[in-house]
Amino acid sequence: MSAAWTPTVLGRALDAAASTRGEADAIVCDAMRLDWRTLRERVRTTARAMLALGIGPGERVGILRGNDERWLEVFYAAALIGAVTVPVNTRFKAAELAHCLRESECTSLFMVGSFLRIDFIAMLREVLPEVDSGLPGERLPHLERVVIDRAGSRRGPGGAGGISVAACPGGAPDPAGGGAVPPAALDADFFLALAAQVSEAALDERARRVSAADLLLIQFTSGTTAFPKGVMLTHDNMLRNAWAAGQRVGIRSDDRYFNCRPFFHVGGSTLSALMALMVGACLVTLPTFEAGAALEAMARERCTLTSGNDTLFQMMMGHPTFSRDRLCLRGGWCAAGPETVRRIMDEMGAEAICVAYGLSESSPNVAMSHWQDPREQRIAGRARPLDGLEVRIADTDTGEEALPPLAAGEIQVRGWAVMRGYCNNPEATARTFTREGWLRTGDLGTVGKDGCLQMIGRFKDVFRVGGENVAPAEVEEVLLAHPAIATAQVVGVPDARLGEVAAAYVSLRAGANVQPDDLIEWTRSRCANFRVPRYLRIVADFESIGMTASGKVRKTDLRAHALRELGLAT
Repeated sequence: MSAAWTPTVLGRALDAAASTRGEADAIVCDAMRLDWRTLRERVRTTARAMLALGIGPGERVGILRGNDERWLEVFYAAALIGAVTVPVNTRFKAAELAHCLRESECTSLFMVGSFLRIDFIAMLREVLPEVDSGLPGERLPHLERVVIDRAGSRRGPGGAGGISVAACPGGAPDPAGGGAVPPAALDADFFLALAAQVSEAALDERARRVSAADLLLIQFTSGTTAFPKGVMLTHDNMLRNAWAAGQRVGIRSDDRYFNCRPFFHVGGSTLSALMALMVGACLVTLPTFEAGAALEAMARERCTLTSGNDTLFQMMMGHPTFSRDRLCLRGGWCAAGPETVRRIMDEMGAEAICVAYGLSESSPNVAMSHWQDPREQRIAGRARPLDGLEVRIADTDTGEEALPPLAAGEIQVRGWAVMRGYCNNPEATARTFTREGWLRTGDLGTVGKDGCLQMIGRFKDVFRVGGENVAPAEVEEVLLAHPAIATAQVVGVPDARLGEVAAAYVSLRAGANVQPDDLIEWTRSRCANFRVPRYLRIVADFESIGMTASGKVRKTDLRAHALRELGLAT
């Protein structure tokens, strides 16, 4: 990998990977395996079909489907012609889908009929009944085109993808149970057949006009307190971030990188797909994360790198089928606390794992340790900001005053990775930046005298016990050190005397047996009294309580669950 960054665009990066890595695996997903040359051919076919359909530069193109090769083909094709991808969270409900498409002013939506037993066609009809008559509709006046891929069909290796030019534009049934393709939508095979109407030369001419400063993607945030906001990121934001993080991880062209994250999250798009693209490494992924299937895929494909947050790693290491002997991991990156990082090294064998900190608004990585940093430094979560980024710790009350080294406060960021702003939301954009142009992250952290950043937690997650601030991560780390615990989550709940106290929810490793009172005593002997959980519950998993599709436990959902279960709701 080059030692200096040269601004580029996604299309040129794909050309470079296809040129140097031609017949090497580019992506492996489920039953599909594509080499770099074939992936590029398929992307160009999709891009020519987009041009035939009338999609222009700067137009917003939504993608609603699970992780697969087709997700990347649509993403890369949109980038090739200068369009902007809008990833749609597959867990969105109808109102969130409508908000995402409306706020981003999507003109086209590429989707599957159904996924994970969710009927997306029915959801689309709920927000856009005109899909059965004619587009655009009153509720989504910008959405002119909907292309539906009938789940279960697989296309050929190149050209027009093995499609039939006689494929119908709409009305065909979806074999996966998503219903017929609505009359005003296009069947994906019919869409791809349109590529024959546009020449390769015309595509090349359009691609030459795309610049590194152009928007590449509008990433909608998780929206835990309000409707999600659309983070606007450029080609340079995302590709440079992928390149810089890749240097810290030490990714090589011969690596096989297993991706746990959904592509609709920047952890999946920037730090997985694009990181692999920048060096021509193979990306291995699954339509959605499931711990047992992830372990099987990593073993079968002999993956050398992986990534994810603490919960995903804890779920894999706690799975009954987990065995270090089946894995070939060298490293990767994680967003996790010290106990989990140590376990990833010791139990998964990923000795060169790096610790990462970031957020969607910064493309997403802000700081990452280097794979050659001392082991204990990486375990502790001390990471240097990416070259060219400024990071400071600011007073949490004023948000403007910089604090000295080792003082805890809000992490703020400035530099090339920071977003253009929130799509069609100037008020939210203004609130997110200080007067001096620093991005307010809402995260607590410290910066040491050596310049290393260390995250403590989220502002909104911190609670006060008798006047003492408690960050959930502080208690979670103590619990995770217990040999029986696989996953731990802590929230603050009301208390008449102390204001708030800690409530812990944990899942156990396969075969473990321990009582809640024993775990409370474990924490009592290892941390200050005000941090000791007043309540502790053992759960099988957190899915029924509330997790994001990117594998994070929603603290707001967990707290609401705790209030109901503990009788504290009033």
